[in-house]
Amino acid sequence: MSESHTEPDTDLEADTDELARRAERAALRLANADEATRDEALRSIADVIRERESEILEANAADVEEAEAMLADGEYTQALVDRLKLDATKVEDIASMVESVAAQDDPLGETLAARELDEDLELYRVAVPIGVVATVFESRPDALVQIAALALKSGNAVVLKGGSEASESNRILHEAIIDATADLPDGWAALIEAHEAVDRLLELDDSVDLVMPRGSSEFVSYIQENTQIPVLGHTEGICHVYVDADADLSMAEDVAFDAKVQYPAVCNAVETLLVHESVADAFLPGLGARYEDAGVELRGDERTREVVDVAPATDDDWDTEYGDLELSIRVVDDAYDAIEHVNEHGSKHTESILTEDPETAEAFMTGVDAASVFHNASTRFADGYRYGLGAEVGISTGKIHARGPVGLEGLTTYKYYLEGDGHLVASYSGEDALPFTHRELDGVEWTPGRLLTE
Repeated sequence: MSESHTEPDTDLEADTDELARRAERAALRLANADEATRDEALRSIADVIRERESEILEANAADVEEAEAMLADGEYTQALVDRLKLDATKVEDIASMVESVAAQDDPLGETLAARELDEDLELYRVAVPIGVVATVFESRPDALVQIAALALKSGNAVVLKGGSEASESNRILHEAIIDATADLPDGWAALIEAHEAVDRLLELDDSVDLVMPRGSSEFVSYIQENTQIPVLGHTEGICHVYVDADADLSMAEDVAFDAKVQYPAVCNAVETLLVHESVADAFLPGLGARYEDAGVELRGDERTREVVDVAPATDDDWDTEYGDLELSIRVVDDAYDAIEHVNEHGSKHTESILTEDPETAEAFMTGVDAASVFHNASTRFADGYRYGLGAEVGISTGKIHARGPVGLEGLTTYKYYLEGDGHLVASYSGEDALPFTHRELDGVEWTPGRLLTE
C-alpha cells in the first residue's frame, strides 16, 4: 500500500449506510400513509417555513455573502449566485409551492389498468411509490423543499444532497421540514453534506431505488458511471428558439426576448436563436438592439454578422449552456436546417418554433428530439409548476420512465395486484385447460378484497 493511499472514512460509510437503511424502512411505512396524512404534513411544512422566514433568510444571507466572495475571486458565476439568493417573496413562494403540491390529486392507488383473466380472477395495475429517491442538486435552496414535498406527496423517502454553496440554507430548510413532520416515519427525509457520503450512497443499490442528479454534465456523467442505481436527470439545457419564414415577427421578438432575458440563469432559457434567412434582415436588427439594451452579449455566424454587428460565434458556442446574458445566433436555410442544427447541438431539453404555418410547426415539433417542444411560446414554460405538476424534482431528457419536468407521476411506478378465488394454474394447463377471458374491465378500480365485497 502506498503512503498516499487514503483509507475510507469508515464512520462516514457506516453513517451513510444507516441513513439509507432508515430511509428504506421509512419508505415502506410512508407508502401506507393515507393521502390525508401526507397532505396534512405538507401543509405543516408550509406553515413552519413561513414561521421561520427570518431564520431562513439569515442562513441564506450567509451563503450569499460567501458566494459573492467566491464570485469576486472568479470561482463562482453570477448565474450561480442569482440562483442561490432568497428573499421574503421567494420564501413565501416556497411555502405556496408546498401547498400546491398538497392540493394535487393523489398519485398513489390509482388503477392504471384492470383486466379479467377469468371469472373471479382479476388483474390490476396500480400506482405505487418508487421507494427511496436520492437527489443531488446545486445552488438553488428552494429545490430542496420542492423535492422533499414531491417525495412526500408521492409516498417516497428522499435523501437530499445540496451544493456546498447553499449549505446554511439547506440545513435550516431541512430542519424546518423535519420539525414539521415529526409524526412521519423517522428518516423519511435525510440530508447529507459530504461528497464522500454521495460516493457511498451510490454503492447502496440495495437500499436506494432512484438517483436524480441536477448539475453539470460532468457531474451527471460521474453519477451515471459510478452507480448501478437507475439515474434520471439531465445535464445541460441548451435550448433553441427558431424563427420561421412565416412567423409573426412581433410575437417572435417578444418570445425570443423572454426566453433569454426573463431569467437567463436557468436551464430552460434559450442559448441559441435560429432565424430563417428570408426574415433575418427584417427581424434581427430590432431584436438585436433590444437584447443589447438588456445587456445580452451576442455572437453570430457569418450570415448573422452580415445583418447585425455582433461578435463571431465559434463552433463551441453552439454546444454551450451560457446560463447568463449571452446568446448565439445562426441564420438557417429553412425549418429542416433548423431541425438538423437542434438535433446536432441541442441537449434534448426544450425547443420552440415561431411560425404561423401549422405544417411547418408540425414538422419541427415531430422532427426535433427533445423532452418539450413548443409552438409560439417561450422555452421558459418548461417547468413543473407551469405544467400544473405542483413542482418538479428535476428535468429528465432521457426517454425511459419519465421525460421533461418530473413531478408526482414521475415519482411513481406500479404493482400488479391479482384478486382470485382459489384459482390454480393447473386448471389452465393440459388437454382440459380452461380458457382465459382476458376481458378489459373499464372503469373498475382496485380495492383490497374487491371480489369478497361484491
